[in-house]
Amino acid sequence: MVIREKYLELLRAYREKRLIKVVSGIRRCGKSTLLEMFQRELLAGGLETRQIISLNFEDMAFRNLLTADTLYDHIEKRIADAKMNYIFLDEIQMVADFERVANSLFIKKNVDLYITGSNAYFLSSELATLLTGRYIEIKMLPFSFKEYVSAFPQPLDLQQAYEKYVEFGSFPQSVELYRENPALVSKYLQSVYDTVIYKDIVARKNIKNTMILQDVTKFLFDNIGNVTASKRIADYLTAHQRKTSYHTVESYISALADSFVIYPLNRFDIKGKTILQTLKKYYVVDMAFRRLLSDASPADYGNVLENVIFLELIRRYDKVWIGKNRDSEIDFVVKDTDGYIYFQVALTVRDEKTKKRELAAFGVRDNYKKILLTMDPEEGSIDGILQRNALKWLLE
Repeated sequence: MVIREKYLELLRAYREKRLIKVVSGIRRCGKSTLLEMFQRELLAGGLETRQIISLNFEDMAFRNLLTADTLYDHIEKRIADAKMNYIFLDEIQMVADFERVANSLFIKKNVDLYITGSNAYFLSSELATLLTGRYIEIKMLPFSFKEYVSAFPQPLDLQQAYEKYVEFGSFPQSVELYRENPALVSKYLQSVYDTVIYKDIVARKNIKNTMILQDVTKFLFDNIGNVTASKRIADYLTAHQRKTSYHTVESYISALADSFVIYPLNRFDIKGKTILQTLKKYYVVDMAFRRLLSDASPADYGNVLENVIFLELIRRYDKVWIGKNRDSEIDFVVKDTDGYIYFQVALTVRDEKTKKRELAAFGVRDNYKKILLTMDPEEGSIDGILQRNALKWLLE
């Protein structure tokens, strides 16, 4: 079992703090397993079994607890008055009016509450308004490249590991299936994708024309890392006999983002230090998802690497943007406690013309750190810009 140490550290840090711990992320990224890991830690640390109340609402055993009243009554009867009670509610968005339960449990001084959900609807305006200042969101992704490598008992060749990582995906179960029989992975990924699309999006948004939704998804998958406007997508689909409106495309993109299938990224004006709301880029949560729908060339390795780097950056940093520097662009700008860090991603810079172009993107007159990530083995400093091998950087 791969220990999800980054997320466990956060759960430990917020343990018994007066905050609801909300673990969000796409279906099957490992949220339930994370809660189980944390519960085992608590028990190993001396907690009594009766102090833990754990309910997974995808389990039919709890089908009678899918309303706020029945769920609250069930939990309230089991709470031990004299001790701290750790309550874990998994896939809580399946419970009608669950925010009432969360709020009622929060105000109890002997309750430490942890909830998970597979789409952003459960952090909708109603819950966010009700629990303002009362929750901390822990955003979970499928395996990082470092976690993926650790899933194999024998040391892997990094290049081969990376190729399998982007081909077969990073969902914990897909990695497990790959180790047993790679032929099983594709059908599993299709089932996860279909569940997200039809349960979290089509049913929730009451979508009648699912073909348009598939077309919008496919367009975004084909254009990862490219600046994209909703109108451009609507015009493209209309030109290909899939007439749709800008507003429909906007709605579908929002639903895909809410279900954590894609991640939109805003541009950041480096000079003015302002976030721009137009012309976003979109990245997919798992590269193997893309292979299910995309017609993109198998050789677009540069865009794939950029997507992998983006996912790693949002694991490491709370603030990530595209950098806009007058008429040029820096792939990523992140903000940490020391200020900003600029990242440029390229498959290779062994060609001098390519190297010159990639380094020119860093034409920013400030003292913030600048990092060029490539698949080249060479590492070092070029005029103050740090060149790193991307795979080594991913393992840090």
